[in-house]
Amino acid sequence: MSEDVQDAIALRRAESLTAIVQRELERMIVSGELRAGQRLNELALAQRFGVSRGPVREAMRALEHAQLVSTRINQGFFVREVSEAETSEIYDVRAVVYGFICKRLAEIIEPDEIAVLEDSVERMDAAIKTKDPAEYYRLNLKFHDDSIEFARHGRAQQTYRSLINETHLTRQRSLVTPEHMQESNNEHRALIVAFRARDEAEARRLGEQHALAGRRRWQAVNGEEDMPSER
Repeated sequence: MSEDVQDAIALRRAESLTAIVQRELERMIVSGELRAGQRLNELALAQRFGVSRGPVREAMRALEHAQLVSTRINQGFFVREVSEAETSEIYDVRAVVYGFICKRLAEIIEPDEIAVLEDSVERMDAAIKTKDPAEYYRLNLKFHDDSIEFARHGRAQQTYRSLINETHLTRQRSLVTPEHMQESNNEHRALIVAFRARDEAEARRLGEQHALAGRRRWQAVNGEEDMPSER
C-alpha cells in the first residue's frame, strides 16, 4: 500500500473520529451533562472516548464555530456561557424562525409526521405525570428536532438549531416545574391542531408565541433564583 493511500485512510479515520466525538460532546452540552462555564478537559475527554487528543481538539474547535464552546487564553475550551441580554435576543430571533417553520409545517407536513409529533406530546404528558423533567426535556428536544426536520427547509433548520443550541441550559432550567412543563406541552398540542387544520397563519402565530413563552418561563425561573432566600 502506498504512503499516499495510508495517509488518506489515516485522515479519513481521524475525520470520522472527530465527527463521532463532536456529536457526543454536543449531546452532553445540549442535555446539560456539561454545564455552561465548565472547562473541557481535553485529556480526560480523550480517555473517556478512547481516542487520542487530536479528534477531541478538532471536535471542540468545530463546536466553538457552532457557538457551543468558547476558548480562554491560556486556559483552554469551556462550555459557552450566554448573557441574559443575549439570551433574550436569541428568543426574539427564535420566535421569528420557529414561526416560519410552523407556517411551513401547516403547508407541507404529512399525516405520519403529525403522528410522530403527537406521540412525543403524549409521552411528554406521561413524563409530567411521573414528575420526570429530564425525560420531558429529552422529548421536548425531540419534538422540536422532528418539527424542523419535517419542515424540509435547510437554511431555517440550520439557523434554528444554532439558536436552540446556544440556549440549551436556560431552556432546560425553565422546564422543570410541572406547571411550566404542562404549559409548554399544551402549546405543542395547539400547534398540532393548527398543522392538522392546514392553518398556516395560526401555526405561525402559535410558533412565535411558543418561543416567546419559553422566554417568559426562563425569566420566571431567573426571577425566582435572584430572590433572596428567607432566613
